[in-house]
Amino acid sequence: MTQASQETTSPAPQLPAAPRYRTLRRFAGNRLAVIGAAIIALLVLLALAAPLLAHYDPVFDQDYGNILAGPSAAHWLGTDDLGRDIYTRMLFGSRISLQAALISVGLAFSLGVPIGIVSGFYRGAVDAVVMRVVDALQAFPSLILALALAAALGGGFYNAMVAVGIGFTASFVRLARGQAMTIRNLDYVMAARAIGAGNLRIMWRYVLPNALAPLVIQATFAMGTAIIAEAGLSYLGLGARPEDPSWGSMLHIAQGYLNTNPTLAMWPGVAIFLVVLGFNLLGDGIREVFDPRLAR
Repeated sequence: MTQASQETTSPAPQLPAAPRYRTLRRFAGNRLAVIGAAIIALLVLLALAAPLLAHYDPVFDQDYGNILAGPSAAHWLGTDDLGRDIYTRMLFGSRISLQAALISVGLAFSLGVPIGIVSGFYRGAVDAVVMRVVDALQAFPSLILALALAAALGGGFYNAMVAVGIGFTASFVRLARGQAMTIRNLDYVMAARAIGAGNLRIMWRYVLPNALAPLVIQATFAMGTAIIAEAGLSYLGLGARPEDPSWGSMLHIAQGYLNTNPTLAMWPGVAIFLVVLGFNLLGDGIREVFDPRLAR
């Protein structure tokens, strides 16, 4: 075979894939992360479509002729102690859990990240004061701190989520501070400072974007913890109202019927387990994508 024929039959060189496609392929290659993303996508879909998928009102439709009934054609997952449809309450409970994750983690992120970046960037007296407050907050277990703050704020779902968010803020402050301390000394930040960029521009343009990856990973894991915290506070009567279809409130009702009707506790318990597992798997997948040391 001649050299010309070899050149014509040789395969064309493959161009490297764009970085975003490589990132998607790395994420798709992690099956557990894909499963986690699918669980969270299903949670969001059920929360948005709950009014369309539900058969009854989660609070006011009470079938007193079918109290504590098992699964049937009329009530797919059975009924609770007031004859309310468990399937409907599970659907609307997904809304409360999703709100709990978004409100508490959103509050912690929006408070903790700016404080942490400013503290780590400027250091000095500002950093000393901020870190002493963070140390004091982290001296308490997060759930105990949330319980104390929720009780001080007067209970209720939104007050409970504010309490959980305040408890999460310290971890975001510490993580953002560590990222800012590292990034502030990198070459491109020094170059930006040399050409006259101000501190606010440097923090907004260079520090924050390069610190987002670990912060997003932290937020993903925190959402799962927030759902557990909301369920725990609602179980204790400091979160959602008892009549609201919170998975924690449903567990509180089910504790009195564990011997006679254990499925009352099974459905919300399995839902909490799956959703928290989904957020943890998704967080692991995102960490693997953004951390080059974990690249396969």
